[in-house]
This record gives sequence, C-alpha cells and structure tokens, in this order.
Amino acid sequence: MTTTLRPTGPESRTAEGRRSRAYEVCVNSRPVGAVTLLGPAGDGPALGRLERLFIEEGERRRGRGTVAALAAEEALRGWGCTQVEASVRSAGSGDAGVHLLGVLGYTERNCHMTKQLDERPELSPGSTVRALTQEEFDAWWEAGAATFIESLADRGFSPEQAAATSAAVRRTQLPDGAASSGAALRVLTCEGTDVGSIWLGFTELPRTDVDAWVYDINVTPERRGEGHGRSLMLAAERICLDAGVGRLGLNVFAGNTPARRLYTSLGYRQVEAFYFKTLL
Repeated sequence: MTTTLRPTGPESRTAEGRRSRAYEVCVNSRPVGAVTLLGPAGDGPALGRLERLFIEEGERRRGRGTVAALAAEEALRGWGCTQVEASVRSAGSGDAGVHLLGVLGYTERNCHMTKQLDERPELSPGSTVRALTQEEFDAWWEAGAATFIESLADRGFSPEQAAATSAAVRRTQLPDGAASSGAALRVLTCEGTDVGSIWLGFTELPRTDVDAWVYDINVTPERRGEGHGRSLMLAAERICLDAGVGRLGLNVFAGNTPARRLYTSLGYRQVEAFYFKTLL
C-alpha cells in the first residue's frame, strides 16, 4: 500500500503572509488523515511548519503518520525550507505524537504551560511590587532584548532578522514604553532593594486559551537562588486576579530545568510542546 499526500485545495496565505496548503493523507487514494503545511515567515529563517497531522483511529500504528510526515518534509523542502517545526498538545494522543517526532529526529525546543488562577497568593515577607517607571524602561528593554535576540540567533535568525524582530515586538506590544496599554511591567523589591522584574501581556497573546502571558521574567543575577523567581510569579498571579484574568500562560525553553520545576511547583501544567528538525 502507498501512502501519499493529496492537496485538498489551492495554496493560500496566512494573516502573517506565510504560504499554506492543506492535504489529505491517502493510502492507495483512500483518505485516512490530514495535514496542513506552512511555509517560512518573511522575517526569519527558512522554517516551515507541519500542523494538525491526523491519522484516523483505525489506520494508526501502521506507519501512516511516519510516511505522511516524511512526505510533508519533502514538500517543505520544495518550498525552500531548511528547518521544520511541529507541536504536540498534551491532551489526547500526545504520547503518540511525541513518539512519532522522536522517531523522525525532531528535538524539543520549548513548551507552553498554563494555570487556572483562583486564590490571590501572598508574597514572601519583605517583598513588594512596584510599577516599572518610564525612566527605567529603556535600560530594562535593552537588557531583555539582548537575551531575546540571543535566543532568536539560536533558532537560526540572522543578526539583522533578530534585531528587526526585537524592534517589531517593542513597536507593536510596548509602543508607549512602561505606560503601554495591555501590558503590566513590574519590579520586585526585597527589603527595599530591586531584585527582579516581570512583563505581563493581556492582548495579542500567543495562545487563545489564556487571558494573560508572561513575556519576560528576570531575577538580578546576584540575587538568584533566593526565591525571587517564585515571588515574581506569585506577583504575576496577583496582578492577573486583580485585573479579572483567570488563566495565565508562559513559555519555557527545553533544558531550563530550574524554571520548569518552579512553574510545575506553582501548579502550571504543560499544554503544548514544540519540536524542530533541520532538513538535510
């Protein structure tokens, strides 16, 4: 039996301008599943995306998904992609998806975690939170942007692409600096000394199943290991609850074990993991 991909319609463009096309997964021309492919974004590396790969229950465990994914990768090569990404949601057939991507040579890059907020937590004794001031904004942004640009470079962005992406984030999400609407920029102090900061966003979020997002959290290097990261996350929950926000989300990169342990201990649960692979 032969497993192939058959387009279900013409190519289209996403809101971000990415090339997109949906396919049926067929066995001897008989539909048994589906997959959607996305081409590269215009402001980053030649990274394609494999979305919503699905094989019908009765056709699983026969290699259909593996062959379909390989065919999808070949199509993305034809679109000029040098990398491909895919994600697996934690519910449903998550374990099967992780296994499939592992067999195909994908590596986990990051994951999204969320938490349903209920009780307003108390901060540690001596810890308080204040708003980041406009005078502090530029220095705060430059420090965070340097780390962000470095993470983009690790994902294949050129220095120019990384700098342009960082500038676009500031322009669209924080146009008015510390006073930007739809954002909360806060500084954590401990016994009168600034020890960290956090950036929460409430609009144009990375996911549709959250009400707010932790875009950046940072503890002053010499004050790390003292529990201030936990205090910043508790402060974030207080800010969200005071604003009537019920579900908070965040991103954590693979390999950042201390951060993941912290979030898990606070009740955050993984909802989606993201994987990538270099196309040779």
